Amino acid sequence: MPRIIKNIFCTLCIIALYSCHFKADDKEKKVFNLNFDQSLTSLDPAFARNQPAIWMMNQLFNGLVQADSQLNPVPAIARSWEITTDGLCYTFHLRDDVFFHDDPLFSKGKGRKVVAADFVYSFNRLIDPKVASSGGWIFSDKVKDSHSFKAVNDSTLVISLTKPFPAFINLLTTQYCVVVPHEVVDHYGKDFRSHPIGTGPFRFKYWKEEEILVLLKNENYWEKENGHRLPYLDAVKVSFISDKQSAFMSFIKKDLDFFYSVDGSYRDDILTKSGHMTSKYKGKFQLIKGPYLCTEYVGILVDTSKSIVKNSPLRFKKVRQAINYAIDKAKLIKYLRNSTGTPATSGFVPKGMPGFDSTKVIGYHYDPVKAAKLLAEAGFPHGKGMSELTLSTSTTYKDLIEFIQGELNSLGIRVKVDVTPSSSLRELMSKNEVNFFRGSWIADYADAENYLSVFYSKNRVPYGPNYTGYFNKEFDRLFEQSYYENDSKKRFILYQKMDNMVIENASIVPILYDQSVTMLQNNITGYPINPLSLMILKRVKKI
Repeated sequence: MPRIIKNIFCTLCIIALYSCHFKADDKEKKVFNLNFDQSLTSLDPAFARNQPAIWMMNQLFNGLVQADSQLNPVPAIARSWEITTDGLCYTFHLRDDVFFHDDPLFSKGKGRKVVAADFVYSFNRLIDPKVASSGGWIFSDKVKDSHSFKAVNDSTLVISLTKPFPAFINLLTTQYCVVVPHEVVDHYGKDFRSHPIGTGPFRFKYWKEEEILVLLKNENYWEKENGHRLPYLDAVKVSFISDKQSAFMSFIKKDLDFFYSVDGSYRDDILTKSGHMTSKYKGKFQLIKGPYLCTEYVGILVDTSKSIVKNSPLRFKKVRQAINYAIDKAKLIKYLRNSTGTPATSGFVPKGMPGFDSTKVIGYHYDPVKAAKLLAEAGFPHGKGMSELTLSTSTTYKDLIEFIQGELNSLGIRVKVDVTPSSSLRELMSKNEVNFFRGSWIADYADAENYLSVFYSKNRVPYGPNYTGYFNKEFDRLFEQSYYENDSKKRFILYQKMDNMVIENASIVPILYDQSVTMLQNNITGYPINPLSLMILKRVKKI
């Protein structure tokens, strides 16, 4: 079929789709329009591994708990819960007014009530090797087996852990941990990815991959606000324009209600170098910036048992510390990112994370004099006698890494930039086959344990994401101790001690704590900004 005819045909299908639900003359229906510039891989929560999937699953499903705007876990389907003093047993008491979306597979086509056994089924899917869920890590090292999840009755769920894990409630806010109906999943099998049935504020209507996704209001949704049943919107429509510039032009033309992130191709058009909206667009739409739990960093392999480390100048701590002092992070953020982001002058744990305190974790500020002094003390004055370093990055971050290359060259450290495809670089990192590399760590859940686990010795390659090969017995002791500390303030102190240890060792060079940039049309209200950058549409209004 010729492309133009195909596009016309798809448009007619979409028009027909909407007319089936909305009356042609009904102009009061509120549809929230957004675009994804990357593929939506699945709508099955067992595979909630990228942002488009997570965003849409958050509209379709609910879990036991959810995160509020401060990232505190608050009730969702579980109205309350208790934790035993040893931290090993969690008992959840479920609401009795939560129902799955209507579907022909239910009796009389009406969605049935959610019961505790549904969570047992949903959680067992994550650890079932036949499902091969990308969320298997959620429970894999925390529960013994499928018997660790028990439905005492329809409204009581018990989860038994093999060891304490204070961040467990935060972990349950992830989209992996939502509830799914066994009869629908069992019927569709792998095709549940495109036939999702949940309990969320919106229900699935239509998905033509790479072209359009439509969600409709769940008229029977259980959450209310000021006596009004949520959500306020009637529908959500997603387009899939892969070219970011074209998608942005659709937003400017008001064809889209929402636009996320500022790409380099049009960054200067929207933002001044100081990070404010340019006069060209002032007042034409809303632009909201907020902390995003992502640390951009440069990693340095420090495991001297590796051949690529044995003769590298990066094996010396003072060289690594000199590199940390040599980079003007504020300048990098201003000129390369139009002031989107915060200089990472504290630890690896980013700004916005509960317990973050820049007065308690002291990192590296730009100080070329101190950098030069440390380099000389390491035996390489002005870089003399130091072999050339190779800094690996992906294409997307080439400009950032070339800036760092220039900063280190100014100190006398010769650096060659090696540009590698993202997937190839990740593989090299996961095998400890690269010793100087650009990386980023995005939070899966709102607890600093998620970041500090990157430096736990038992997570060294190939068992986990300790790509720098960091090892410190005292760090490991504190990390394991934190599992037994239920008082969050005391646990934060342990986290801060560990973060300081990592920073002092300098196996990483934190560059920036990221920020999210969200753009909304002026007639959109109620869109919440949160450090996990999670899309929450149930309270959004379109005026």
